[in-house]
Amino acid sequence: MKLSDFDFDLPEDLIATRPAVPRSAARLLVSEGDAITDAHVRDLTDWLRPGDRLVLNDTRVIPARLSGERPRPGPQGETRARIEVTLLEPRADGTWAALLKPLKKIRVGEAIEFAAGLSATLEGVAEGQGHLRFNLAGEDFDSALAQAGAMPLPPYIAARRPADERDKTDYQTVWARTSGAVAAPTASLHFDDALLDRLRDMGVSFTYVTLHVGAGTFLPVKVEDVTTHRMHAEWGRVSAAAAAEIAATRAAGGRVIPVGTTALRLIETAARGGQIAAWEGETDIFIYPGFRFHVTDALMTNFHLPKSTLLMLVSALMGQDRIRRIYEHAVEAGYRFFSYGDASLLIPDRR
Repeated sequence: MKLSDFDFDLPEDLIATRPAVPRSAARLLVSEGDAITDAHVRDLTDWLRPGDRLVLNDTRVIPARLSGERPRPGPQGETRARIEVTLLEPRADGTWAALLKPLKKIRVGEAIEFAAGLSATLEGVAEGQGHLRFNLAGEDFDSALAQAGAMPLPPYIAARRPADERDKTDYQTVWARTSGAVAAPTASLHFDDALLDRLRDMGVSFTYVTLHVGAGTFLPVKVEDVTTHRMHAEWGRVSAAAAAEIAATRAAGGRVIPVGTTALRLIETAARGGQIAAWEGETDIFIYPGFRFHVTDALMTNFHLPKSTLLMLVSALMGQDRIRRIYEHAVEAGYRFFSYGDASLLIPDRR
């Protein structure tokens, strides 16, 4: 299975830099059977059925981009260097793994000063990442980070414009509650409270799980034989209650539909034994054609990068030929791609 099997031509002008307003006004490509239908996210009520269950990732994106200064005393007086920091994930020892630019401008033991009274000391460096210990913790840290930080927009958006205050709302789901992600579960960005209420009223149920999306989600695949690619690990949790809800829906004949590839990867991790069960830990599950799905009946997701692991995931669910037709249609019809782009509802043939 070659990396080139997952390539396609994507016009630059189809990469979205702002979301649709309102959220549910985004376009929705629905693929079911041999048909491809153009709709909008607000039309989900036409495609879902009473008894269906949407699985939602409740991770909360932190404003992980920080700009600070490293002060250093010297014989000619203090010098200060600008340091850009992107937080990656908390570590077991209480420090944060982070990308520091330029890393050569700071030494272990030195501090970086940010806005809102926030500062961090570099305690170590490994594999190109710095390990930072902040001067604040808990709610004090969250409050200062909210003031000092900016949302960590994906590289293909950040290259076109800087993050701003709008992104602190736009790049967050309406149900976000468990802080820890440095990238949003973007298919979930299309939902607003009004759409959730309409779905609930028609008999669709919701289950919340947590997968903290890491910066590794944007790493390119660098091997030609995709089966040898190693996925990054991300922390997730499926509670006993969530597992029971999913199992009950399947037993009753309802469909389990994760919203986003993060929710899908997590529940399939929790079902590797064949049945969904409570699970917590780090998952590096890699889903590509040939994967056996245990609990996923359909998927709502955005449109993904060429040659990406996420394109491989949807190819595993729908089949490579079918995904190729879906993406050809999406490009021809002018669907907007990636994190702030439009959505698809992918319904494979009944397994």
